[in-house]
Amino acid sequence: MNMTRPDPNRRDVLKAGGAMAIAALSPVALAGAEAGNEPVPARSSGSRRPMKKAVMWGMIQGGSSVLEKFQILKEAGFDGVEMDSPSNIPNDEVKKACEKTGILIEGVVDSVHWRQTLTHNDPKTRAAGVEGLKAALRDCKELGGTSVLLVPGVVDKSVSYDDAYKRSQEEIRKCLPLAREMGVKIAVENVWNQFLLSPLEAARYIDEFDDAAAIGWHFDVGNVINYGWPEQWIRILGKRIVKIHVKEYSRAKRDHEGLWKGFQVELLEGDDDWPAVMKAFDDVGYNTWACIEEPGGDKDRLKALSERLDRIISL
Repeated sequence: MNMTRPDPNRRDVLKAGGAMAIAALSPVALAGAEAGNEPVPARSSGSRRPMKKAVMWGMIQGGSSVLEKFQILKEAGFDGVEMDSPSNIPNDEVKKACEKTGILIEGVVDSVHWRQTLTHNDPKTRAAGVEGLKAALRDCKELGGTSVLLVPGVVDKSVSYDDAYKRSQEEIRKCLPLAREMGVKIAVENVWNQFLLSPLEAARYIDEFDDAAAIGWHFDVGNVINYGWPEQWIRILGKRIVKIHVKEYSRAKRDHEGLWKGFQVELLEGDDDWPAVMKAFDDVGYNTWACIEEPGGDKDRLKALSERLDRIISL
């Protein structure tokens, strides 16, 4: 793997907020994105893309109720949130908070997919995972979201790669009719689960369902950097991308401090080549939601993240 870090001059520009200096990298946006993605309008140099901004529910610190947390999120400059499901938060409380604040539900994360994996050796565990996914699809529909983030399974010493591939597809297929009925897409995410490690394989995996209305890809920008380049994945996955996670990663911190330390870096200060990443999103017609997955905090912390995301979206 090429461990060469990005050109320091470009990174200095990013840290300084010099969006105008790299405006020439802005692509001519494409139109005609598939269902869920509105056509991408032509964008003037340095202008902000029409992406809506979100964070994951667990990032919002402070506030003792859903309403108070959504108010914090709104004041920090965000448009929406990615909830967890199944959860112990009543949907009615979430919907009322949305009505009062204008915060939208971007989608939900399947909250059981790491415990009740769809690739587990125990059929009962896989069955529980299917029920969890179905519950998430129903909750997402009720809350007004459009996708459920799914980790499709895990490969480890006890679960072989080929078994994981076969089992996960079999279990997901049981949920496709409900996804179509709900009008909510199952969005498979690239995570460190030792599975679907290539963008070509990821694209084939999704295509084999032959159901673009019910399943696609949730692309995590930062998760790829340890073993690839996000812009390459984006162009290969193309219209299969349903939603994205905006995350940073530093190969230098990984090499000097440990694998997971690579995530401990602020947006715009790691090894994401954000101009190339955003150009790739433009080229494939993705322009809906940008959801941050970084350490969260109070309103000031979220506002700082919102401002960094604004800079990324404008590159």
